[in-house]
Amino acid sequence: MIKIGQIGMAHDHAPGFMAVLRKYPDVFDIAGIAEDDPSYARKFVHTKFKGEAVYEGIPLRSTEELLSVPGLQAVVVETEEASLIDYAYMAVERGLHVHIDKPAGTDLQKFRRLLRMAESKKRTVQMGYMYRYFPAVQYCLEQVKAGALGRIYQVDAIMDTLLAPAKREWTNRFPGGNMFYLGCHMVDLVLLLAGMPERIHPYNKSTGIDGTDAVDHAFAVFEYKNGISTVRATLTESAGFARRQLVVCGEKGVMEIKPLETALDTPANEVSVSYVPDALGPFRTEVLPSAAGRYDAMMLDFADMVEGRKQNPYSYEYEYTVQKAILAACGLPVELHNDDW
Repeated sequence: MIKIGQIGMAHDHAPGFMAVLRKYPDVFDIAGIAEDDPSYARKFVHTKFKGEAVYEGIPLRSTEELLSVPGLQAVVVETEEASLIDYAYMAVERGLHVHIDKPAGTDLQKFRRLLRMAESKKRTVQMGYMYRYFPAVQYCLEQVKAGALGRIYQVDAIMDTLLAPAKREWTNRFPGGNMFYLGCHMVDLVLLLAGMPERIHPYNKSTGIDGTDAVDHAFAVFEYKNGISTVRATLTESAGFARRQLVVCGEKGVMEIKPLETALDTPANEVSVSYVPDALGPFRTEVLPSAAGRYDAMMLDFADMVEGRKQNPYSYEYEYTVQKAILAACGLPVELHNDDW
């Protein structure tokens, strides 16, 4: 059993992760929840996830108190996005394994320092890109790695939703607005499937809907030597969850996951695949079992890594590469191919 704590309540995914920790009492021994901001503690301590008061009965501590709990092995960092890396650094410095929600802040070198320290201490750093662990995405990655689609020349990744004006305005605190907030998930998928592009061209815009100036319509073009891939993430689409999708095109065939996510905590469970020479015919459908929950597989994988049963399939260098691409897609001046790892 892993003695684990959670730092922060402010991230949108925070209650979902605490719910997963509580769901597996034979795997996780919860040492407490830390929230240093009293206003956040008052605001979020009664938060419910799928009807359950997830923090009820969990000791509320300061970060320092939580990190000092005897026998603590790992923490889940669920603070606001801007402070994720600062708190993760504190934990890794103490020799703890960390799950860090997404994305990894705006200071690329600060994130690099964290990863380098974790690597030197042999501590796991797992980033909170949950789609990596969805059965349909896992199946897609396996087929691509096996060469079933041939050489990949196009990936189109879309993550849409509908948010209230105030929440859309809130995303303006981030570079690139919604590209930073939700688009980061899709950047991860493009890199997993097609690798780092030669160039990234951001086109992040405000729809102006409801009179807001929120950068709520995120779009980026990933330019490769042999093709173009795209990332789109919008906050104004009424059927957003139903249109979350991933399309992967290769010289031997096409794979489509649609919807990528049908409703919160209900991953898609069907993958449609067509292969040449039948590319003009109907898609062949592979029906995959639905995931147990949105974050379950990811956290159980984290437990395996903490206890040494497996290695992290996503290297420190890969996570650094993803963050580079995210910031470039947000419009920040990032050198994608300088050897700075």
